[in-house]
Amino acid sequence: MRRDRFSPGRRIDSGMTDTPTTQASLLVRLEDAADGPAWGRFVDLYAPPVYACARRHGLQDADAADITQDVLRSVHAAFRRGDFDPRRGRFRAWLITIVRNKLRDFARRAGSRQHPECSPEDLPAPGGDPVVIFEQEYERRLFAWAAEQVRGRFRPVTWQAFWRTAVDGAGGKAVAAELGLTVAAVYLAKGRVMAALREQVKLVDGNE
Repeated sequence: MRRDRFSPGRRIDSGMTDTPTTQASLLVRLEDAADGPAWGRFVDLYAPPVYACARRHGLQDADAADITQDVLRSVHAAFRRGDFDPRRGRFRAWLITIVRNKLRDFARRAGSRQHPECSPEDLPAPGGDPVVIFEQEYERRLFAWAAEQVRGRFRPVTWQAFWRTAVDGAGGKAVAAELGLTVAAVYLAKGRVMAALREQVKLVDGNE
């Protein structure tokens, strides 16, 4: 069984294993500083991973929130200046570089106060690699966002069949007994929801 990119820490067999890249159409819209819906979607998807990455690096809530705002402001300013060039690499790699630099700046300031004899390179990175942390948190947020968008399209029993099998990892036979469905109906429900999630994710994310 392969790990699904939509799973919030669980195993799902959906056949989607490629590392996603931010959809080009969203990036184009971000070039317009006045496009509120595009920037709102960007914040919904990327602010939580940035904040979680900062927290995993040992920052307190207020400091992590400040780092998140600082990153978002930097991205906004960079798009206004036209600094991001998709021909030079993936968007998230560029964004993670900004996050890494902000964390390094914070560590430098904190280190100069607590350990003035140390250089920034001597300071530990308690949370691990920002790239790995950011990707993990982004995957969780992407799943949560897509689920929020599509859940209302399905009857509760359909959603429960999907969640119990795809997220909780329960067997189809057991779930069928729980919900009063046939095993075939359980897997049909799972497939329908997974298809909707894939389509929703294509609005902001692709495999280019």
